[in-house]
Amino acid sequence: MIASTRRWFRRNRTNFAIGAGILGAGYLAGQYVLGKLSEARQRMADERIAKENLRRRFEQNQEDCSFTVLAILPTATENILDAIPAEQVLEELQKQKAERLARSVGPSEIASSAPPSVADDDGKSLTSFQSESYVHASQIADGNGGSTEEEVLSTLQTSPKPGKTKAQLWNEMKISSISRAFTLLYTLCLLTLLTRIQLNLLGRRNYLASVVSLASPPAEQSKIFLENHDDDNFEQAYGNDFETNRRYLSLSWWLLHRGCINLMHKVAAAVEEVFGTLNPREEITLEKLSELTLEVRKKVEGATEEERRTYKWLPYLLPSPDQEDYVLQESGMTNASSSPASPSLRRLIDETSDLIDSPSFTHVLTLLLDSAFSHLIDVKIAQLSYKIPPTSASSARVQEIVGADAKAKVASSLAVFCRQAHSIGSGANNEYLNAIEQVRDLEAFAAVVYSSNFEFETPDGGSSTETGLSRPTTAGLDSAVENGRTESRTSWAGVDSGFESAWGKALAKEEGSK
Repeated sequence: MIASTRRWFRRNRTNFAIGAGILGAGYLAGQYVLGKLSEARQRMADERIAKENLRRRFEQNQEDCSFTVLAILPTATENILDAIPAEQVLEELQKQKAERLARSVGPSEIASSAPPSVADDDGKSLTSFQSESYVHASQIADGNGGSTEEEVLSTLQTSPKPGKTKAQLWNEMKISSISRAFTLLYTLCLLTLLTRIQLNLLGRRNYLASVVSLASPPAEQSKIFLENHDDDNFEQAYGNDFETNRRYLSLSWWLLHRGCINLMHKVAAAVEEVFGTLNPREEITLEKLSELTLEVRKKVEGATEEERRTYKWLPYLLPSPDQEDYVLQESGMTNASSSPASPSLRRLIDETSDLIDSPSFTHVLTLLLDSAFSHLIDVKIAQLSYKIPPTSASSARVQEIVGADAKAKVASSLAVFCRQAHSIGSGANNEYLNAIEQVRDLEAFAAVVYSSNFEFETPDGGSSTETGLSRPTTAGLDSAVENGRTESRTSWAGVDSGFESAWGKALAKEEGSK
């Protein structure tokens, strides 16, 4: 029996060997396929975590930008309000009335001194500047601590103050109130874009530093967790060179203290040229006011598309190289004996300058200004001065019809301009900042800045010397603008909206850099 079994195995040993080989090969193939599937699942999970980590960091970065703008905007607001003290002009007008009242014998004679028709006309032309422009009680001349609508309007008929006529004072009030509101709108939009550029450039360095550190774990660590390990580590915040980045962020001092004032002079000259001939008691439609506002913008930003595209905003946003040391000293970052021009800081400044001078920056800035001016004129002025109801989907046509015929005196809008200047420059609950942050192109612009020029970054935040380039370019950013313009919405300047696919491009660029 045993011998027979041995002979049977001997005769079929070839078949057994083939079968065993097939089974072994099948087992190995199965294990290989399972291993590959497991690797693919792990790779997909890692990519999903990496994308979510990038998105989370980016969204947090944009929230930081908003809080930063609200924190530093009041500095520029204070400087602009000090440079254009419209309330002081009102105080002078009210003092004229107080002097007239002091010379008067009694209220009955005061009432009879002005023609009733003139007094009635003035009483309808302007609301109280005290309530509409945040005039302090110390600025009010009457003994009750406040002024009625008729009392403020009666300053139009008072005798002129020595040195300045009544007409000159009201013309100064008109130019001052409009100029500072427009200047604050420009400052808010420029500060928003500058902050987005700065924090997204630094956020990109922070992200890359985190990825590099996570990709190089200690020897005993066998698994990589894509978590933010440096949120509370100030030495690692925004890359390894925290001091350099502090100096870089302090360059916003220039816009807050010098750039906004230089811009104010340009805006005031444009307002004087456009609004200078208007009489405060003249009635104009909201459409006419919008046209005049557009003329001011054209004189500031450029009348043609080519002028707008080539206009240089850089002098308002960053100091010239010979003034950088002065700005760093004024902001408390350096002293006269230190040397602030480190290679890392110089690279950040150069890249920021390139971004500001790019057509993409002008395109996005135009859209932000469209939104800001629209909120001021079409919402606030329309509601508070022209008494047009708020816009809604069902009442948009009704508002358009009513707004076409509605008229208001120029003087009635001046009080709204005065008050809105404080709202535009507010550091809390700023509805104008909320309005411009609704522009989709702003976030897309930030996404492209956040994900651009990865190849020029090294773990220590320096520039890559192997590429043969001394500084990054904005070619990728401009290409994204051209390729991303899929929306047909047109701004006042005739520029198509864009950046529809910028977030996808940002993620694709980030994946390609791995």
